[in-house]
Amino acid sequence: MRRRLYRIKEGLHLQPPYVGILIDDKLHRKISSGKPDYENVELYVKAGIKHGVTPCFFRLSDLRPGQTTVKAYVKQDKRFVQKNVPAPRVIHNRALFPSNSQYRRLSACLSDGRLLFNRRNRYGKLLIHHLLWEDESLRPHLPMTDRAVPSAIQSMMNQYDSLIIKPNSGSIGLGIMRMDRTRLGWKLTYPVSSGTAKQKWRTIEWRGNNLPAMILKRIRSKSFIVQQFIPLATYKGSPFDLRVSVQRTTDGLWDMTGIVAKVAPKHTFVTNMAQGGSTYRLQTILHEQYPNLSLGVIEKRIYDLSMRIALQLSKVLPNMADLGLDIAITSSGYPMFIECNGRDQRYTFREAGMADVWASTYDNPIGYAKYLLRNSSGV
Repeated sequence: MRRRLYRIKEGLHLQPPYVGILIDDKLHRKISSGKPDYENVELYVKAGIKHGVTPCFFRLSDLRPGQTTVKAYVKQDKRFVQKNVPAPRVIHNRALFPSNSQYRRLSACLSDGRLLFNRRNRYGKLLIHHLLWEDESLRPHLPMTDRAVPSAIQSMMNQYDSLIIKPNSGSIGLGIMRMDRTRLGWKLTYPVSSGTAKQKWRTIEWRGNNLPAMILKRIRSKSFIVQQFIPLATYKGSPFDLRVSVQRTTDGLWDMTGIVAKVAPKHTFVTNMAQGGSTYRLQTILHEQYPNLSLGVIEKRIYDLSMRIALQLSKVLPNMADLGLDIAITSSGYPMFIECNGRDQRYTFREAGMADVWASTYDNPIGYAKYLLRNSSGV
């Protein structure tokens, strides 16, 4: 009898409207198996209850042009089940699409006016730098950056004592190298391999400005950037930076959801958790290491910079609504932009014991989706 009443209510359109969460195959398998993943789908469900919508989870392969329904996972009777639901008018993208053909297919499936935010969630680091450089007020917060070709690297060697060379596209700290001036020449610290496990590091030293074969080989194999090294503030002797979640919310406007500090492992300079980094609350680090810096003042500086970055990028890059910014601060508390992540790995907040902020990083995209449902003139 309960099932029949539920169907009657659904037929009367009392079922909360569906909001789509576009996911990759790996997460889709995890939902079906019930195993936990970096993405907490339960928090989307809780946010849906709060905002009066029903999140449903599906892949690109589940979409077809002109379809009126989509096969998706929905939370029902305390478990996730696959069922055909009305194709959502608003979709939040949490999947990565490495090929342009996948984006073309996605565009074909959205040709009927459905709204997809964060459609592209990975942009080249050099493109992001150029877009931010167009705003003169942001330039003091941007390290000098260029494409990593031999002439550009050697030019920066004449200007700075330390440089970072990293893949133009990629995440979790893979493939990053550091160059430092020494008394006799230069030293390169680099990962032995480009795997996803915690990387093993080696160093080589040389004299003069000629680049070693290791650097030449890597920058010829794929696109890298070279960047002025930012002298990060440290915690217990290790450098740290900040992951700043910036999202559109229920009023359609950008806001800062939270800040979490990422501290590099001992004897390395990479702060990513996938490479062994640890997470802390910013107030913990400032209280213990920098008592002269006011938490309120530093948070205000980070907020102002993050809002200007989000507004500048969203002028040019369409459909952006959910960003994870890596922001460094110097020992004097001055914020510097490092890079922008279009698919924020939100679990950094969970690992730092910031459960409320972690939940908010899921709540805000659902709240923004509800905003779009009410104001469907565009993203």
